[in-house]
Amino acid sequence: MWAKPKIQQQDLNAAQQQLNEKIALYQPKIKAFLHQINQIILDKNQQTQLALCSLLAGGHVLFEDLPGLGKTTLSSALAHLAGLKFQRIQFTNDMLASDVIGINMFNQKQHQFEFKQGPIFTQILLADEINRCSPKTQSALLEAMEEGFTTVDGVRYALPQPFWVIATQNPLFQSGTYALPESQLDRFLMRLSLGYPSRSAEKLLLQQDSRYTLISALSHIFHASEILELQAVTQQIAVNDVVLDYLLDLANETRKGRQGLSTRGVLALKKAAQAHALIEQRAFVTVDDVQAVFVAVTAHRTGLSEVETLALMKHVAVQG
Repeated sequence: MWAKPKIQQQDLNAAQQQLNEKIALYQPKIKAFLHQINQIILDKNQQTQLALCSLLAGGHVLFEDLPGLGKTTLSSALAHLAGLKFQRIQFTNDMLASDVIGINMFNQKQHQFEFKQGPIFTQILLADEINRCSPKTQSALLEAMEEGFTTVDGVRYALPQPFWVIATQNPLFQSGTYALPESQLDRFLMRLSLGYPSRSAEKLLLQQDSRYTLISALSHIFHASEILELQAVTQQIAVNDVVLDYLLDLANETRKGRQGLSTRGVLALKKAAQAHALIEQRAFVTVDDVQAVFVAVTAHRTGLSEVETLALMKHVAVQG
């Protein structure tokens, strides 16, 4: 009668021990990843850690800033250190959806159509200045970002795994930009902004070699199978009832406004918090993890500024 619960408890203990071992095993590489990228992007430790959170959570990341502040450099460094296949698309206002996804072309020798893959068939896609193309072309990424598939002429093609989109966009007050539709913004786990560097960091940038020279000298930290395993480990990070109730309280607070956090947004917040806990070498999520990722996950979904989102978070007390 008592044997079955005892066996179940032993299985749980063994699973927990295995999870703790995996977390400890990957900590040196996680620390090395953050150390290396912070040598490229100076004085932006919070942003680089959140970008790594997005990768481990299996979510896409959007960098929004003025041109020339390091968005593309950070994206290139992330791709290089992750050790994954990488493609870059420079979006322009005349770009078509087929330029991203691919197109069926007629093979005259074989007298049949063949699918020619577009640059989206990669593991890391850098979508540079994504809001300079039309909304129709932007929408070509929706299925890929949500499901890891893309459809051309009724045929569905699987994308390589892991599949991670790093997009950059310029502020909307600049000429030649189109606002990303809400449905596409919701596909990004986080929106981050680098801002201007500190005076000391900018001085060091003037003294050093170009960032791309430094990136090319770096070694890959991870490879594809390790990224996939880390993403699986992230999903195993425990979230207790106190944290779940806190997530729901935060969501309810956002829903008092015009555009509240959707259920997909709440799930995104949970995944991001799990990834943050993993980076902090814990097998469980705390309220601090949720607070660390809340603004980056929530602001672009609710239409609030970062300051307003932070103030909203402070209105919600932790229960229990």
